[in-house]
Amino acid sequence: MSGHTIMQEAADTTAQTSVTQTRAARELGLKRGEFELAVMLGRIRTVSDAVGGRRRVTREEIERVRAGEDFPEVWVERVRAVGTTEGATLMGISTARFTRLTKAGFVTPVKFYLNRYRAVVWLYLAEELRQFAESEVNASLLTGRAPGTLRAQLEAGADLRARNWRGRHAGALLRQSEDLWERAAVVASLLDPVQITEIIKDPYERAYVRRLMPEPFGQGAPESPAGRIIQKITTADDPDEIRWLRANLTISLSQARGQRPAPRPAPDSGSGPGGDPGPGPGPGLAPGTRAELGARPSPHPAPDHEAPLAALPDAALPDGETKGRAPEPRGLFKWMRRRGA
Repeated sequence: MSGHTIMQEAADTTAQTSVTQTRAARELGLKRGEFELAVMLGRIRTVSDAVGGRRRVTREEIERVRAGEDFPEVWVERVRAVGTTEGATLMGISTARFTRLTKAGFVTPVKFYLNRYRAVVWLYLAEELRQFAESEVNASLLTGRAPGTLRAQLEAGADLRARNWRGRHAGALLRQSEDLWERAAVVASLLDPVQITEIIKDPYERAYVRRLMPEPFGQGAPESPAGRIIQKITTADDPDEIRWLRANLTISLSQARGQRPAPRPAPDSGSGPGGDPGPGPGPGLAPGTRAELGARPSPHPAPDHEAPLAALPDAALPDGETKGRAPEPRGLFKWMRRRGA
C-alpha cells in the first residue's frame, strides 16, 4: 500500500470521527471566544488533522463536554474572560491597582485583542481573579501601600503582561501536541526570524518548522500597523527570555531529529536561491511531503537573507482534564515567572 493511500485512509478516518472546531463550537452552543479559550485551557481537547490542517475535535470529546454536570452554565462561567474594569470589580480593588498587579506579573492575561484605536486590551480569566482575591496570601497586595519591591519594579517600567501571555499561550500549545517537530515549532514561533535562522541552519528543517508554526493572529496583515503591534506582543524581546528560548529550541530540535528527519527533496532536485528550498519539493520526496512543505503563512515571515514557558497549572483545571496530554516542560516556565515577578 502506497504512502499516499495510507495518508488518504487516515484523513478519511479522522473526518468521520471528528469535526472542525467551528462546527464543534456550534454543536456545543458556545461562542467562538468561549470555545477558543476552552481549547487553550485544555477543557476541550483537540486532535491533529491527518492531512496537516487545523486541529479538530472528536465526536467523543463533544459528548464528554456535553455530558458534564456543570455544562453549560457553570462550565461557561469557568472560561469567562474579563477586562481591566470588570476584573478590578471582581477583586474589589481600583482599576489602577489592578493594572499595577498585572504589569508586575501577579496576574497573567489569558488573551488579548486590539480595539479600534489599536490599543491592546488584555483579558483575564474571571475564575483566576476570584481565586487570587480570596487567597489570604495576597491580602497585602489588595489593600494599603504597595510593597517597596513592587513599586520599584513598576517605576523602572516593568510590564510583564506580554511576556507572561507568551508563556501561557505557548504552554497551552505544547500541551496539545506530542509531535516533537510541532513542539519545536511552538518554541520557534516566539523568536524573531533572525534568531530562528541562526539556530536552524538547514533550510528544509527551517521550512518544515515554519510550516508547523501555530496559526498567526488574524488582526491585520503582517506589515500593517495592527500586524506590527501583534508581532511585538507575540515575539520575545527580553534578553533572558530570548536566551532560554534559544536553548530550548536547540534541545527541541535535537529531540525532533531523533524522532524523524524533516522532509526534503532527493539529492538531485534543485533548491531555491541562497540554499533555501524552492517553492515546491522536487522529485524523490516521500508521498505526502509536498503538502508538508507547503508554506503556511508564518506569524514571523523570514527575511530575504536568510525553554519552557509559563503554562496554566494543572491544578487550575477540572479533574480529568489533564489526561492524555503530552508532558509539558515546567522548570523554565516557573523560572521565567520568578525572574519576572
